[in-house]
Amino acid sequence: MSSPTASASPSGSASPSSPSPSASASASKSASASASASASKSATASAASPSPVSALGSWPTATGGRPVTSTIKVSGSYDGGLQRFYGSGALGGDSQDEDQDPVFELADGAVLKNVVLGAPAADGVHCLGSCTLQNVWWQDVGEDAATFKGTSPSATYLVIGGGARKADDKVFQHNGAGTLTIRNFQVAEFGKLYRSCGNCDTQYKRHVVIDNVRATSPGKVLVGINANYGDTATLSGVTIVGDSGRDITVCERFQGNTSGAEPSKVGSGPDGTYCRYSASAIAYK
Repeated sequence: MSSPTASASPSGSASPSSPSPSASASASKSASASASASASKSATASAASPSPVSALGSWPTATGGRPVTSTIKVSGSYDGGLQRFYGSGALGGDSQDEDQDPVFELADGAVLKNVVLGAPAADGVHCLGSCTLQNVWWQDVGEDAATFKGTSPSATYLVIGGGARKADDKVFQHNGAGTLTIRNFQVAEFGKLYRSCGNCDTQYKRHVVIDNVRATSPGKVLVGINANYGDTATLSGVTIVGDSGRDITVCERFQGNTSGAEPSKVGSGPDGTYCRYSASAIAYK
């Protein structure tokens, strides 16, 4: 089956079986305008304006299924109508290969919204520059849920709403430069929610802002950053569920490299410089 074009939304967006207003109403209101407005704010401003916990929605029921045999390339805005997209043919493998193609590839400035990614999800979503992922849900993460590749220090990536489950390794992989903001997001059964690439051929200073995120055990690490490249992680409004033993590391610091070697861990926990959060920013339930 051929991939849909990025210029037209799938018919599922008009389906009478659309999800409840909590999942779709906000996505239908000026997504591009709100995304561009948010993108213009600095990471500090994003962290200083936490969203209410009530903004977290419930996991949606997909409105239909859509096999994808080759990467869907998006420029502008693409509304999936909460259809379930899953890999087929060349994208139908379930390996953890780092070199897999994505289901969606977003050009600089693109917006992807109201999408459910099912299994197999190949390498999820790739952002080639600044991008917005709004109300995007991964039922079973493949290699990574999304990879951010912009090379400009001013690149801004926004993940607004949505959630991810069953990530053996990473949910969000930050290979490029710039700042990623993850807001009103939920994750369960994961290795790392966010990782600044530890051994990419080209390294950058990277920033992540996490605001109003619910992480449900089992999980290993919420945030992994490279202290030697000046990465920062700013966290607020994080709720960790089902981790009575405090096994999930909130923020872990690494010594990154460009040699391809496994990066070494150099510390964890808030330090005011790289891992920026207070004890009150993390709640356990």
